[in-house]
Amino acid sequence: MTRLSMVAAWLLAGPMGMALAAERPPPGASSCAGCHAEGAAMGAIDGRPETEIAAALTAYRSGERPASVMSRIAKGFSDAESQAIAAYLSRQPAAAVEQSNATSQERP
Repeated sequence: MTRLSMVAAWLLAGPMGMALAAERPPPGASSCAGCHAEGAAMGAIDGRPETEIAAALTAYRSGERPASVMSRIAKGFSDAESQAIAAYLSRQPAAAVEQSNATSQERP
C-alpha cells in the first residue's frame, strides 16, 4: 500500500467517512418516505423519537394498532429491522409539523 493510499484510507475511515456510512438508511427505511415525507399524505416522521417509531411499528405488526397499510408493511420487518429503521429515522432532520396531519390514524 502506498503512502498516498494509506492517507486516503485513513481520511475515509475518519469521522467524516464514518458519519457518511452511519447515515446510510437500513433496509426498508427508504420506503417510508413515500407516505411519510414532509408534505406527504401521512405526515413526516423524520426526527421523531426512536422509541415512538419503534413502538408504533411493533403495535402495527401485532395488530394492537390497526391500520390498512402499515400493519402489512410492519409485518415485513423483524424487531431488529424495525429498531434499525426507527433509529435511522429519529436521526434525520425533523420536518415542520403539519397541522393537517396531526390527527392521522397511521402516524406513529
